[in-house]
Amino acid sequence: MPRNGEEVRKRLQWAALELFRERGYEQTTAAEIAAKAGVTERTFFRHFPDKREVLFDGEAAFSEALMIAIHNAPEELGPWDTLHFAFNRVKHVFVENRPFTEPRRHVIASDPALQERAAAKTRSLIAAVASALCKRGLTAPQANLAAQMGMATLSHGVAAWFNDDSIDLGEHIVRAFEEARELSSSNVTTVKGKRKGSKH
Repeated sequence: MPRNGEEVRKRLQWAALELFRERGYEQTTAAEIAAKAGVTERTFFRHFPDKREVLFDGEAAFSEALMIAIHNAPEELGPWDTLHFAFNRVKHVFVENRPFTEPRRHVIASDPALQERAAAKTRSLIAAVASALCKRGLTAPQANLAAQMGMATLSHGVAAWFNDDSIDLGEHIVRAFEEARELSSSNVTTVKGKRKGSKH
């Protein structure tokens, strides 16, 4: 039976992920996760308040790292470049956790309750990013808009990386930010091949 706390948490996470994929989230119990991980159900609840949180462990640490990165961004950077700077500082978290997070996203997508939980976590992270941007001088509405746009852009880059890891995550993030900038430009190409504002 594992004794190290961090080892136990990881075993519980992987056991839960495997069972969720095999049986489905609703059909899996905390007791079954604990048994598969080789620990007691009481041990499970010492580490996680419920079976949902097994999939979301580490998000508080990620949020804290992102806040630090925003705080440490060069003062001369504007909001958009600040977020780009910060996301690059925490991209290693995605890289290190990919073996778990890639199958995890499929489990979340298959269950409405998990989707709701993920959405709540995202809203919380956006609020934290907005708060950090306010400390850099933005008004609350500006910070909230920038945070929502930034997190959506990051998600776009990460999703592209999951689909094609032959390109470094950092490059995917760069491309996502470039796409976002292009969408705000009058020269963006439309679906019909015309450009916004073009009369031809």
